Amino acid sequence: MKFAYEDLSDDQFEELIVLLCQRILGMAVQGFAKGPDGGRDAKFIGTADLHPSRAAPWVGTTVVQAKHTNGYNRSFSESDFFSKTRSSTVLGKEIPRIKKLRKEKQLDHYMLFANRRLAGNAEAEIREYLAEKCGIPLNSIYICGVEQLELWLKNFPEVVKAANLDPVDSPLIVSPEDLAEVVLALARNRVGLNSVLDDPPTPRVSYEDKNIINNMSGGYAKEQLRRYLKETAQIHAFLAAPENIELLRQYESVVDEFQMKIIAKRKDYQTFDEVMEYLVDLLFGRDAVLRQRAHKRLTRAILFYMYWNCDIGEVGNA
Repeated sequence: MKFAYEDLSDDQFEELIVLLCQRILGMAVQGFAKGPDGGRDAKFIGTADLHPSRAAPWVGTTVVQAKHTNGYNRSFSESDFFSKTRSSTVLGKEIPRIKKLRKEKQLDHYMLFANRRLAGNAEAEIREYLAEKCGIPLNSIYICGVEQLELWLKNFPEVVKAANLDPVDSPLIVSPEDLAEVVLALARNRVGLNSVLDDPPTPRVSYEDKNIINNMSGGYAKEQLRRYLKETAQIHAFLAAPENIELLRQYESVVDEFQMKIIAKRKDYQTFDEVMEYLVDLLFGRDAVLRQRAHKRLTRAILFYMYWNCDIGEVGNA
């Protein structure tokens, strides 16, 4: 079962893990709750049904953690997630909490789930690291990446159904790949384009009216206009060039996806400022090309162009 884990919210991923753990540990698994130290754990007390096996199940208190990322193709071995020399990693920040639970005899076994790829050498290295740092036996530590998660969900297909993971209820998550290609192509060719002011390519609702319709604040709208208006002409000329027809199709695919997701999730945001900044943060977080310093401004300019050109956001009547 191939599932777009990166398109889930943190809460949806945690719910999926709880439902799965109820199948492999037991129905008494308690869902993720925020502890006094700010961490979020799920817990099972008793004898596990299936893990590690029916013949030799875990007995005692099992603590479960789920670490979700919206990034594509992330792995456990990336330096932001795990490092033996840095305590500021995702896993490093959990070590004091795990040690405290172990010391207070509130943890006999530890399970870590993440929507990341897990190579065999990384699995062994992380287990050994946790065992050494937290005083947990190696055979009481379980690390689960997307490969094993797929196998579990294949064995328990009812889990996804029980989690009620309807795309309509998913967060405002968009794919950055096509946009990255447009940004790269525009970055390579922008030197030859004219930096002149331009009106919107088609006579639609005015910028001021559009901002009112979409609830974009005046200060944010003015700052966007000041920073990126000149670049709308460059982007329009580039996308309109006959030799860039494939890039134009990619751009149109991007705006179609963005607009549909925005329409579906617009109610979750107070202002369109929040929508724009959320999209920027998400795109930079999910694509290494877009978050390069040389491409950040251009990415923001294209997002502004989408809004200015009435490709995203509500339009009203011209």
